[in-house]
Amino acid sequence: MAGEPQADCLFCKIVAGEVPATVVRETETTFAFRDINPQAPTHVLVIPRAHYPDAVALAVAEPAVAADVLTVAGQIAEEEKVAGTGYRIVFNTGAGAGQTVFHAHAHVLAGRGLAWPPG
Repeated sequence: MAGEPQADCLFCKIVAGEVPATVVRETETTFAFRDINPQAPTHVLVIPRAHYPDAVALAVAEPAVAADVLTVAGQIAEEEKVAGTGYRIVFNTGAGAGQTVFHAHAHVLAGRGLAWPPG
């Protein structure tokens, strides 16, 4: 069921403390940690504690939590000292877009040139 932890979800296991992660920030509704395969000098994942398969499902079910994810992403950019030079917040939705863990998450990327379009 949406919102409930999923036994086979890597990010649910990270939130539960069953899988280690380098934690950057925790709030009542979000959990942020460094990506284990960083694509930029700053690469932090911000996830809702509740399980939703993607950003749209999260926004439909819990718009306030979706806003919390974005707020925390901005706070992390400030803390990482990249807010002034620019950063990217990316939500991949679906396997065809590169989503590999089907738990909503935002990538906060910065610290190198991030040309558009990506890829």
